[in-house]
Amino acid sequence: MAEKNFLSWVGFKGEDESKPAPTQNALERIRELESQLNDLRSRRDITGLSREEFEILATETAMSMIKSAQQREAKANAAVQRLLAETNRNSKEKLDSAEAKAKAILSSAETRGRKYISAAEGDAADLISTAEGEADEILNESARNASQLTSAAKRDAQRLIETAARNIVDYRSWLSSAISEAERLHRAQNASLNAAENAINESRQKLKHAFERLSQLQMDINANLDGESKPVGKTFVVGAGKKAAQSAARKQKAANNKNQAAAKKKPVKKKKK
Repeated sequence: MAEKNFLSWVGFKGEDESKPAPTQNALERIRELESQLNDLRSRRDITGLSREEFEILATETAMSMIKSAQQREAKANAAVQRLLAETNRNSKEKLDSAEAKAKAILSSAETRGRKYISAAEGDAADLISTAEGEADEILNESARNASQLTSAAKRDAQRLIETAARNIVDYRSWLSSAISEAERLHRAQNASLNAAENAINESRQKLKHAFERLSQLQMDINANLDGESKPVGKTFVVGAGKKAAQSAARKQKAANNKNQAAAKKKPVKKKKK
């Protein structure tokens, strides 16, 4: 337990037993430990130390290890600082050199650019003069073509106007004949519609008469049947329904008159004050 505490205090985390350590590192570690033990034995036999002496010895050993680690860290930091300074110096030198090269390239490019610009301006002037000459030629040719096209268009327009005038005259004659034919068809259609309307009215009258006859027949059938839908007599009496309806109307009128007479004879009750 004391050994584990000491190793933990020193900063030794231990090795993972599940992972096999390399043989070369294990041998070097064993030899290093043997040399340390021999050194300690030459100084003093550690087996005869007490617990307090062993802890003091372990503390001194750990402190020496920490000091050596701090020294190595300081040396490493110094080396890093030197490396950073050297790197910064080299970077600055390279940056200055690159900047100088860039300025030289830029000045050379500007010189070449001026030469190219002057050459391009000369070429552009030549091209402009050539283009202006070609444009003048094209304009003159276009003007000639335009005049020819204008004259041809005027002739075509005159011919189209004459053709259109003839077509208008023909269209007017055709339209007048079409209108007269449409009027004739309209009159014929009106006559057909009037005939159809008369036929419809006549059909309505016939249907009305047929429905009246059917209604009369239904009334006659009802009058010739009793309450159990059985014939009243041996022969079918035509007009029995009309007679039954007239009789029912007379009875209803008599009942209404009787009710009115009874209502008149009934004394009116006086209201109590």
